[in-house]
Amino acid sequence: MPETAPLPLDPRAIRLNASADGRDDAIRQCGEALLAVGAVEEAYIDTMIERERSISTYVGEGVAIPHGTLAAKEAVRHDAISVVRFPDGVDWDGDRVTVCIGIAARGNGHVALLAQLAEILMEPDQAQALREATEVAEVVRLLQSNINEEDESQ
Repeated sequence: MPETAPLPLDPRAIRLNASADGRDDAIRQCGEALLAVGAVEEAYIDTMIERERSISTYVGEGVAIPHGTLAAKEAVRHDAISVVRFPDGVDWDGDRVTVCIGIAARGNGHVALLAQLAEILMEPDQAQALREATEVAEVVRLLQSNINEEDESQ
């Protein structure tokens, strides 16, 4: 089985003390973090919000994983994720989100990224550690070490 590539996580796309006026504002902040590291063009952010209006990206454990529509693939420059933590939480259509992980991927790359994130977030202790992380290095370690441990066990 091929090794899993590390998540494309630029530490500059991690923001741990954000606040948002609501779901769409939280998604916009995730998209802006992707924009800041050159992963997407600005138009991609609107498609992240558009996708959310058609299907929720809330995945449980206080985490949402917004990403753009298929039509927005051309606005993606390179695969990347952003992590924006909202310590006070954000109302996400009745659920409380404290961690928003934005995804940008060319082609079908988002499927692999979602699968990798799901593996991490299905572990309640990992999800809790991510929700409570206060240091950028801690987020990188939580997300990258899980992937590397899987590689070593295969």
